[in-house]
Amino acid sequence: MTQQIGIAGTGRMGTAFARRLLETGHRVRVWNRNPERCETARAAGAVAVDLPALAACDVILLSLTDAAASQSVLGALAAAGLSGRLVIDMSTHSPGNAEALAASAAAAGAAFLHCPVGGTVAPALKGQLLGMAGGSDGAFARAKPVLDQLCRRVEDLGTPAAAARMKLAVNLPLAVYWQTLGESLALLRGAGVPDDLAISLIGDSSAGPNVLKTRAQVVIDTLAGADQPGTFDLEGLAKDLTLALDLAAGDGTDLPLARGAGARYAAALADGLARLDGATLTRRAAGR
Repeated sequence: MTQQIGIAGTGRMGTAFARRLLETGHRVRVWNRNPERCETARAAGAVAVDLPALAACDVILLSLTDAAASQSVLGALAAAGLSGRLVIDMSTHSPGNAEALAASAAAAGAAFLHCPVGGTVAPALKGQLLGMAGGSDGAFARAKPVLDQLCRRVEDLGTPAAAARMKLAVNLPLAVYWQTLGESLALLRGAGVPDDLAISLIGDSSAGPNVLKTRAQVVIDTLAGADQPGTFDLEGLAKDLTLALDLAAGDGTDLPLARGAGARYAAALADGLARLDGATLTRRAAGR
């Protein structure tokens, strides 16, 4: 069923959502705080609008930097009138912030689903993301036809807080992996094993996660010294890792490996590497 879908936030992922939904026959409106960042979505057929016009859409996706941005945009949408609308926040949040956003949407008369996703731009464009949803049964049922266009699998985890926890649990091993992979490669120093062969063998082993299989060439090029822009860059990885560490601290849970990786991310960001691929951390850990 064709719907009018609004997307607030046209960064890499928001733009990919717009392109995919347009390709699957939906009418799409987009908004971004910086209007210039709507150009790629507009070129694909989306209509750039202001926030009040976005509030008139049947379904509104939020793809924003953090919870403060989501609350700000949600407040502006509520002021324009959200009664009866469905808001799907696909950003990554802490459980507490996800629940606060759900409460704000409810106060505005809107249905709300928190659905952060696993995957980056390429799977988003193919409808191959992994959706981790939380909200009312009604909100999930309304959102499912749209999410099925973006995701190969969508699971209802119950509450917005549970969805937020699941997303952080999914991203934590990835954040730590880039550091771990670099430490593995450090063991090969002086052995004369070419990077492409080492990455091929690791990727073909039980130590090779999907991200290494799909991004092997990016890792090899990064190890060779090329600075690769990240579809999930160091800044984004560090943000999600910090959310996970803060959540664990609040639960009274110690995450020693994550804490160690967090320090490495902080050092990389301090060196101005925020927008580079996660494999940049691997290069640093390997001593390159």
